[in-house]
Amino acid sequence: MRRAARSFGVVDPALLAARLRGFGQPAEYDMPLEIVRNAVVFHARGLINTRAIQNNLDWVWPYWIERQFDPEDVSFLPRSANFSHINLTHRNWTAVGLPDLAVYSLVDPRGLVMPLHDGWAVDAWVVPGNGLRLVPSQLTSVRQELDVSRQAVRTGSTAGDLGLLAEAVMVFVGNEPWLELNYAATSGVAADLVVALRPYNTEGIQFIDTIDALPDDAGWLVNRSQELRFGGRPDRMVHSYYAEGDVFHRLHETRHGHVACPVGMASAAACFAVPAGGRRVATVRIPLGREARREHGSVWRTTSWRTARETVARFILPDERHQFLCDAAVNTLLHLSAGKVYPGPYTYRRFWFRDASLMLEALLQLGAIERVRAHLDTFPRLQKHDGYFESQEGEWDSNGEVLWVFGRFAALTGEPLSASWCRALEKGARWLARKRLPETGRPQDGLLPAGFSAEHFGPNDHYYWDVFWAIGGLRGAAAALENSGHRAAAAQARELADKFARSVERSINEHAVPRGRGAVPASPFRRMDSGAIGVLVADYPLQLYPSGDDRVGRTVDHFLRHHFVNGGFFQDMTHSGVNIYLTLAVAQSLLRAGDPRWQPIIRHVAADASPTGQWPEAIHPMTGGGCIGDGQHGWAAAEWVRWVRNAFVREEAGALVLGSGLLPEWLDARRPLGIRGMATPWGAVTVEFEPVGEVGWTVRVAGSWREPAPRMTIALPGRKPVPLPEDEREMIVETAAP
Repeated sequence: MRRAARSFGVVDPALLAARLRGFGQPAEYDMPLEIVRNAVVFHARGLINTRAIQNNLDWVWPYWIERQFDPEDVSFLPRSANFSHINLTHRNWTAVGLPDLAVYSLVDPRGLVMPLHDGWAVDAWVVPGNGLRLVPSQLTSVRQELDVSRQAVRTGSTAGDLGLLAEAVMVFVGNEPWLELNYAATSGVAADLVVALRPYNTEGIQFIDTIDALPDDAGWLVNRSQELRFGGRPDRMVHSYYAEGDVFHRLHETRHGHVACPVGMASAAACFAVPAGGRRVATVRIPLGREARREHGSVWRTTSWRTARETVARFILPDERHQFLCDAAVNTLLHLSAGKVYPGPYTYRRFWFRDASLMLEALLQLGAIERVRAHLDTFPRLQKHDGYFESQEGEWDSNGEVLWVFGRFAALTGEPLSASWCRALEKGARWLARKRLPETGRPQDGLLPAGFSAEHFGPNDHYYWDVFWAIGGLRGAAAALENSGHRAAAAQARELADKFARSVERSINEHAVPRGRGAVPASPFRRMDSGAIGVLVADYPLQLYPSGDDRVGRTVDHFLRHHFVNGGFFQDMTHSGVNIYLTLAVAQSLLRAGDPRWQPIIRHVAADASPTGQWPEAIHPMTGGGCIGDGQHGWAAAEWVRWVRNAFVREEAGALVLGSGLLPEWLDARRPLGIRGMATPWGAVTVEFEPVGEVGWTVRVAGSWREPAPRMTIALPGRKPVPLPEDEREMIVETAAP
């Protein structure tokens, strides 16, 4: 490789690799193979985008391209040195689907629909004979909403006297899932409602090689494999291929039958005439049975959204926006756990133990016990022979996270674990024992090896994040094993957790805190940077330290001073955006400490959600759109659910704290609020706040307690905590200052 590099006059790859390794700690893996593979696939499309887009800017492109390639737009990115052109400014989409079906059709912020996973798209325009045209992707604003009762996305747009309303929803026809697209166009002059087949999607080019009109122009057969059917026959059909340009510029013609494009950029349009001053509707239906069979085999359930939501806990909030975000987050968690647990419906449509554990724990809190049980039943089969729950090679946090979620299952259900689950926990604990570094006098002794963290804390290092998860997971597993009759294994897990805890305390006190000037960096070898966000896992959700721990407080203060942008935590490492689930982790630490600075953070998080109630993995600080990862992130949805649950009832020091995260505006609204059927370690609980008088609240608690009932304290923000007497489950409190 060196000789080849010299002969071509390029950099020596061995020297480059050595230089890169020098920025991190010596590790078993420089980078997980999966990360490399995914990056290659991602940038391969970006390279195709480079060849296809910038010399064809007269095409109608997806919203992100229209913005990112516009030199007058805040989303504009110069392209000279970027060898691949990828979506870095508006990674936002919403999956439509059904709660028990792992099929995800995506809708982008302007109503562009990708029916099939990583496939081509369907768009709609309103085009008069001349003059202004309505093309949603080229508009600066539209109206978009999510109907959570059906998981349907509606997009409304206007331009002059032209109007277009588009709806995407998944339905069952017989026993087969179909995507249904409903369009309604209005126009002051004679125009066409155009339904267009596009050779791209939310990431860029997606090839369409052939398009064939179905008999009687009833629809199209795309790439000789996928049908798209119209609800009524169009008035005109037209197609085009790459050398002729976009079909958008040939709408005045009539062409139907067959088109083939050697470049893979075939496009087609079906035109439905809109009378002057009138309205025209068009329906498109796309069968998705093949997608369903790919994920589920030949059998799947057909539960409705209403039925699915009746099986989980309910939020009752006076703020319509926050209520909507709760409902949308619950839908996201149910949808993304329909097959395997996926962190997202597109870019992250793959299984990782880390994200699955965090999302399943949120579902546990919602009371979706049987759904979580079914997923956890698969974990032992996915565990490697040596006990490793591998998310990606070279990452050492997943064993702790898996042990933790099994422990949470035992705690929130009160059930003993099955024999197969206990064996998996014992193997997972032994793997951690073998992976723990020996004690030889180094800063990293007793920790886990240096690894590449998928949470993007920086180069390979001995991250405290990994060790804290190991401690929390081992302690949770120890309690579960003890409750399941495996006392010897429980004792071993507890002893190992204590060893890790002593080692991490020594490392933090002797090496990290001096480097962090009282705060705690990401590892014993780092100064304070945004990667230190991983340290907060010790406080939330693991509660390894008591509330108000000084080092945690100093670390949070550092983030608020140096790493908050637009009201959210800005992760400099890789994300280079405002990360919602990490922002909510900061808010949870502040809440636990009784620090009211959580309040503006929660308001900003709510404001950062898309109109359809979704958060991308990270948000561009200027465009407000997604800049990395999936545009609908399951972990972010899980953290919002956890936040609102903890606002009403959170676990602390063997007791329940009620109402500590209620926003002042919720209380000022003087309307009932609460949660119903939320799981806790003592049983399912309902907590309701009902206004009485001008400033008073009646607090009612109803629990299906497993004996004994917990101690409870009412701790409204800014008020002194009030114990709820054991013999009473109703109490009147006031919000006004004494």
